[in-house]
Amino acid sequence: MAQQAYVAETDDGGSGDQPRGSRLRRLWGRLLDGWRGDPRIWRRGLILAALAILLALVMLLHSRIPNRIGNLGSLTETFLPWFGLMIPVLLILGLVRKSATALIAVVLPTIVWLNLFGGLLLSDKTGTGGDLTVATHNVNAENPDPSGTARDVAASGADIVALEELTASAVPTYEKALASTYKYHSVEGTVGLWSKYPMSGIKAVDIKLGWTRAMRATVATPEGQIAVYVAHLPSVRVKIEAGFTARQRDKSADALGEAIAAEPLKRKILLGDLNGTMNDRSLNAVTAQMRSTQGAAGSGFGFSWPASFPMARIDQIMVQGVEPVTSWTLPRTGSDHLPIAARVNLDTSS
Repeated sequence: MAQQAYVAETDDGGSGDQPRGSRLRRLWGRLLDGWRGDPRIWRRGLILAALAILLALVMLLHSRIPNRIGNLGSLTETFLPWFGLMIPVLLILGLVRKSATALIAVVLPTIVWLNLFGGLLLSDKTGTGGDLTVATHNVNAENPDPSGTARDVAASGADIVALEELTASAVPTYEKALASTYKYHSVEGTVGLWSKYPMSGIKAVDIKLGWTRAMRATVATPEGQIAVYVAHLPSVRVKIEAGFTARQRDKSADALGEAIAAEPLKRKILLGDLNGTMNDRSLNAVTAQMRSTQGAAGSGFGFSWPASFPMARIDQIMVQGVEPVTSWTLPRTGSDHLPIAARVNLDTSS
């Protein structure tokens, strides 16, 4: 009798040891049972359904959002991946409202988001091999530990390191900390490049600022010469009265894109803080001709800023004529940005 009672209790969905899938199916069945016969499940939640459709349209047609008013399009594209957080909120509200219409509508933004970002979130594109490791880091002008930051970046094993937001007072500290690892280096304005291999053709790149925040150099690697660019585009701000203020950043991006397009060497690497994501149309002058190593060979979004809670990938490693192998973020330093690194294959003939 005791065993029969136990079986009855188990079959009725009680405390028996049932697989997790069975328990979820029973829970979902009970939910549907509670909705059956309720004609209002299709009439409730129409506002939620409308919001879900609107969310899908914003993500799907983000490139059509105009920049004429407060650069709203670029602002949307900067944080576009985070729009996905609204999907579970709408799902939960749809369940609370017992709205079949809202739940069906939530499928639309889910499909759009997965189409845009599912490849980044759900797949690991990192590989092995490669013959050159590069790293870049906005070290922050107010960094309290420049020496430690330099050592942390050098510990990544990078053959080439780019640093941005260098101050005149901190440059000697970085030079001293990196001297034992990198035989060659050059600093132009507030950006610098350190390399294990000889550098030549070093010059500042005019990105229309009035002071130097970009440079280029030819690096003679064992696999041949490559053009390496370092850039720190102007910062952007979000202001209530002015919106997303990025006009100077956009102007500098256009100038940087022109310089890269005019580069005679076929193999090019861009390292730096672009103060924008790959989704931002205002960086098209650069992104249209170069590949992001994170998108091509990374795992996840690779957010780099702010270091305390990364929300956007505004630090970039981009390549042309070079094959990305793997890309990753480095541990936090004394900066408000995370360092990022990538390994590339310079021999693309095979």
